[in-house]
Amino acid sequence: MTRVYIVRHGEAEGNIYRRIHGQYDSNLTDNGLRQVEALEERFRSIHLDAVYSSDLRRCQKTARALYEHKGLPLQLEPGLREMNLGQWEDHPWGEIGRTDPQGLLGFQTCSPDFRAPGGESYEELRTRVSGTILKLAARHPGETIGISTHYIALRSALSVFHGYRVEEINQKVPKCDNTGVTCLDVEDGRVQVVFECDASHLTPELSTLGKQTWKQTGNLADPACNLWYRPWDPAGERALYLRFRKETWERVHPGQPFDGEGFYDQALRAAQENPWAVVCAMQGDRVAGLLQMELHRYQEEKAGFIYFYYVTPEAREHGLGVQLLGQAVSTFRPLGRDKIRLRCSPDNRQGMHFYEKYGFVPLGPAPDSQVPLLLLEKQID
Repeated sequence: MTRVYIVRHGEAEGNIYRRIHGQYDSNLTDNGLRQVEALEERFRSIHLDAVYSSDLRRCQKTARALYEHKGLPLQLEPGLREMNLGQWEDHPWGEIGRTDPQGLLGFQTCSPDFRAPGGESYEELRTRVSGTILKLAARHPGETIGISTHYIALRSALSVFHGYRVEEINQKVPKCDNTGVTCLDVEDGRVQVVFECDASHLTPELSTLGKQTWKQTGNLADPACNLWYRPWDPAGERALYLRFRKETWERVHPGQPFDGEGFYDQALRAAQENPWAVVCAMQGDRVAGLLQMELHRYQEEKAGFIYFYYVTPEAREHGLGVQLLGQAVSTFRPLGRDKIRLRCSPDNRQGMHFYEKYGFVPLGPAPDSQVPLLLLEKQID
């Protein structure tokens, strides 16, 4: 008999940015790294003979909890990858909810007919992942192995081992928190599920599932908690931009003169060069924020620069602001940038707390600034 421990990867960018990351190669979040530390403590006294992982980095980084302190090598297995979601990859859930609601419904209900454009079906996924797990178990008779894989991949494989139909996955396979653990005993190709999707090593503060507000409605693209993006309209939304700019300026720099035309001209030049350099964050049909990026500043240092990061008062305190960071990451990462920079007033305590929470660290005073600002940086690769 082979004992198999299967772990879901730690909290990753897609979980908090609310973007579709199937086989998109995203990173763990800072909270995800803390979850991995808790997972390592859980596995400290569990003997393992070998450790395998999906070759996507969020799983590789999670697998460190299983192999590093035991001195084992990590063996990569592409068959453990998440569902291939084709043309949906790295798009916001809020966008797919608008552009392909029927496809999204098929995905959420685990329909046998679901397939994202250019992606794979649930049947293809669960055949691939369950077959890979059985193959790895057969390679280690009488031993114990650890496996690091993904949410949909894990639940789809469990549906096979339980004998459920594809469309029964949501009703019969438990939800699995990030770094949740499943244990199987495998002998001669027969699988006994010892326990599944257990995340008892996580505190409520570390849990991801407990904080995902979309779970309350079951709608992955619920407009209350999922944004989508469109280019800002410099002609039709000039007043909107100036209002956002002025509100931010007066809140952070009271008494300082506001150069609205200068800010607008800078945004106009950026949008004319690339419409996606200045985007409106949309909550349904309502503008919930604005993100202005300079695509060339700091490019020689492989850094992207966010010039203006704004969330409307109505959208604040609802967990939406971090999703704009996801849009910036998805803009700069394909350009070869491995970090993101922005400026923040040291007197803006709310802003500083937000940026520090999501991994920004101060580099020092920002150059070429009319008022005292700090230059902050976050690694994205």
